[in-house]
Amino acid sequence: MSTPQVPQNPGEETTDLSKRYDIPLGLAHTTMQALKDRIKVHYDLASDYYLKLWGEHIHHGYWPTAASKATESKETAQLNLIHLLLTTAAVTNEAVQVEAASHATAATAADTGTAVPIAVANDTHVASTERTPQHPLRILDVGCGVGGTTRYLAKVLGAQVTGITISGKQVQIAQRLSRAAAITKSGGNVLSNDEGVVLNRADGATETDAEFITIGEKGGQVKFVELDAEKMGEYFTAEAGDAQGFDVVWISEALSHFPNKALFFQNAHRLLRPGGKLVLADWFKAEELGEGVFDADIKPIEDGMLLPPLCTQQDYVNLATTAGLQVLGGPKDISLDVSKTWDISWSLIQNPSLWAFAFSQGRDGIAFLQAFRAMRRGYANGSFRYAVMAFSKNA
Repeated sequence: MSTPQVPQNPGEETTDLSKRYDIPLGLAHTTMQALKDRIKVHYDLASDYYLKLWGEHIHHGYWPTAASKATESKETAQLNLIHLLLTTAAVTNEAVQVEAASHATAATAADTGTAVPIAVANDTHVASTERTPQHPLRILDVGCGVGGTTRYLAKVLGAQVTGITISGKQVQIAQRLSRAAAITKSGGNVLSNDEGVVLNRADGATETDAEFITIGEKGGQVKFVELDAEKMGEYFTAEAGDAQGFDVVWISEALSHFPNKALFFQNAHRLLRPGGKLVLADWFKAEELGEGVFDADIKPIEDGMLLPPLCTQQDYVNLATTAGLQVLGGPKDISLDVSKTWDISWSLIQNPSLWAFAFSQGRDGIAFLQAFRAMRRGYANGSFRYAVMAFSKNA
């Protein structure tokens, strides 16, 4: 009996399904507008599958210790990542600290900087203005997916969180899940359907007539808007109700999709209150990659994951500071502690019906699934990186 050949690294591993649907990866995108259109279609079509396979938090898991890597589920690891971000940006209160202790963030808190905390559950000041139950912490969750993190932040912080996504399908799912988990109020009347009445705005955004949906015992609230994030500066400052700005802009694994990253940092600065914070997690290419490694490891990820050219971590720092933001925490590279995400994901997609569905969607569907191998290869080779960081706006 022959001995099975062990791949050089996890990214070289193939299965019968991946070989059956094998295609070359590494093609360049045509135009950035065409790429944005494809991203919207992808999330409109695939979000139900994301929810079924990966759950309501569509982002990496974080396993910071050997014990957590051995024992903790992907669901726990996803909450670990949220708490790491809260710690990195020093957005905290007593309830969050209790939650964080149960999700293994205490082991890494000392590495995340010494920023002054935002207190949200008492009579202290937040971003130079007192936050009370009548004036809760205001958070903008950019690229909110189906609203898992949006709801979690509202629940544990008692915050008012607005989630935006380019996908109308994700807005519908987010609202359905939120209503299933919450007390819903809309001018004193409960909405009569899952999606509410859709309003088409002159600036191209779409929202529903629903007021904020109440989440959790602390009275947190969520609302979801279909919106191209590149228009968020114009959209929110145009509304009188948002003239006060946000205490926190939160973006997790979405900015890598944006063609104009400089514009995002400018808009974040524009929408933050004085003293407000930008909290960020994302995917990056490593510094100073050779052409061969870039072509082999990064191009397939950019192709299959529908990404404009990936940045380095320092690129984000430079863009943020150029926009007028100050570095608050990080960058903290946690690549080794999140890469397990793609080992789990590769296992989860070994389903013939899923690959058949992807095939029915054309090349983008198959390229997306094949890119899971590229992600594993990039992490294994060190050419693909993951980091969290936080910035602040001067008070």
